[in-house]
Amino acid sequence: MIYNTLHNRWLRLVAAVFGELICAVGVRLFIVPLGLYSGGLMGVCQLFRTLMQTYMGLDFGASDIAGILYFVLNVPILLFAYKTLGKHLVFKTLVCTLSYSLFYSMVPTPAVPIVDDYLTACLLGGILNGIGCGIALTCGGSGGGLDIVGLCLSKRGSRFTVGKFSLTFNFFLYAACLFLFQPEIAIYSVIYNYFSAMVLDRMHQQNVSVEALIFTRDDQDKLAHFIMEKLGRGVTYWNGVGAYTGTDLHVLCVCLSKYEIEELLHTVHAIDPHAFVTMQEGVRVHGNFQRKLD
Repeated sequence: MIYNTLHNRWLRLVAAVFGELICAVGVRLFIVPLGLYSGGLMGVCQLFRTLMQTYMGLDFGASDIAGILYFVLNVPILLFAYKTLGKHLVFKTLVCTLSYSLFYSMVPTPAVPIVDDYLTACLLGGILNGIGCGIALTCGGSGGGLDIVGLCLSKRGSRFTVGKFSLTFNFFLYAACLFLFQPEIAIYSVIYNYFSAMVLDRMHQQNVSVEALIFTRDDQDKLAHFIMEKLGRGVTYWNGVGAYTGTDLHVLCVCLSKYEIEELLHTVHAIDPHAFVTMQEGVRVHGNFQRKLD
C-alpha cells in the first residue's frame, strides 16, 4: 500500500528515511535503556561498544559509538550487494544507513527507562523497529546490515525471507550475549528481535510470491497489456466456459509479488467491474520470475 501510494521515487526515499527514524526511536527509547541488544549488525556494533567499554576501559561520554560503527561496517556490505541489487537500491540504502546512524546518535536515551517491564519494552521496541524497517524496505530502501544480505538472498531465489535470515543470524549473536552477560539480557533481546522480525515480514511484502487467476468476459488483451507493460509480469491466458451460465470467458494467470496486488486489483476492476479474481499466497516459483525489491 505504501509503495503504490507514493509514486514519486523521491517521496519513497523520504518515507524510507522516516522509517529509519522510527527504527532509531524504537531502539533508543525502549531497548537501549534496559541494556538489551538489537539484532543484526547493529547488535554486533552494540556488543563491540560494550566490550570496548568494559574490557578496554574506553569512555565515549554521552555519545553512542555503535551508530558510527554501524555505518562503517555497512560499507563493505554495500560493495558486496552492488552487483546483485543494483546502484539505485544501493544508493537508497546508503542514504538510509547514514540516516539511521545519525538518528541513532541523535535520539537521546532516557536516563530512566520509559517502560520498566522488560516484556512490554521488547514488544513496543520490536513493533516500532519492525514497522520502520518494513517501511524502508517497502519504499525501496534499506537500513543496511542484515537487510541487505537478506535482500540478496531473496533476489537470488533463496527460501530465506529477510526476517528469517535475521532470526538465524541473531541466534549466534544472542548466544554470545548469553555467554558474556546475564541470561536475562540475552533472553529478552531474543524476544525483542522475534517481535521485530514478525512485524517486518508482515510489512515487507516484496518477497511474498502470489499466483492470481483473473476470470473476465471483457477483452483479455487489455488486461494482459497492463500486466506486461505496467507491472512487468508475464501472463498466460486461455478460454473457458462458465459451467452455470454456459457463457464464454477468459482466464488469465499471473505470478507477482504481494505488494503488487493492490495495483492489479484496482486495474482489473476498472477494466471489468464484474471480474472474478482468486489469489494464492506463498507459492513457490521456479524459473524466470523477477523478485522486485525497489
